[in-house]
Amino acid sequence: MTDSLVIIPTFNEIENIEAIINAVFTLKKEFHILIVDDNSPDGTSQKVTELQALFSGKLFLEVRKEKAGLGTAYIHGFKWAIANKYDYIFEMDADFSHSPNDLINLYNACIAGADLAIGSRYVKGINVVNWPLFRILLSYGASFYVKMITGMRVDDPTAGFICYKRKVLENLSLDTVRFIGYAFQIEMKFRAHLKGFKIQEVPIVFTDRVRGKSKMSSSIIGEAVFGVIKMKYISLFQKNKF
Repeated sequence: MTDSLVIIPTFNEIENIEAIINAVFTLKKEFHILIVDDNSPDGTSQKVTELQALFSGKLFLEVRKEKAGLGTAYIHGFKWAIANKYDYIFEMDADFSHSPNDLINLYNACIAGADLAIGSRYVKGINVVNWPLFRILLSYGASFYVKMITGMRVDDPTAGFICYKRKVLENLSLDTVRFIGYAFQIEMKFRAHLKGFKIQEVPIVFTDRVRGKSKMSSSIIGEAVFGVIKMKYISLFQKNKF
């Protein structure tokens, strides 16, 4: 039984899923994987089921009825991880924008004392590959905006490559998390910040997906822009709801 679980939410990731699973399982440190699939019509969950025969006892699958958002997928995974008593719980994308090799660096940061380790694109310059300039400016600008509004000293608050110690997730009242898109990533870090947990950024190189389709949309961006202000307001004036 390993102490570490990697949660990978999926929707139509048939082009990436087998490769990302194999990449994690070839690492020197042992990780288990939980795929949370939103009933992908392209056969993603069926492929994972096939692979479970090869990786018995360390590859797990939860299939939800429909596409319900990144945040709820991770909340589902977090609760599963807590119930199964993993000590280190990771978020990672299926599309190789996050290098599986960096899982060990995030793990080591938590072993060394961090409660929450973030795979950061911006803690040492801008480390993004294959993004157009407007996407870099949008992401970097969003990070600056979030830092200004929330007061968090986190250079990449929208990052989705993370290692949590279990005690963090057990203390964040997961059922009250409001956001389901990329603003979910901001809210989770902000909640950890307000609780006084130690947050550490670990530099990574983020590489845009080569296969499959991005899930980014204008509604997700809008949720992040306006949601941050609402989140900060609630944390100041309605603390009982946070």
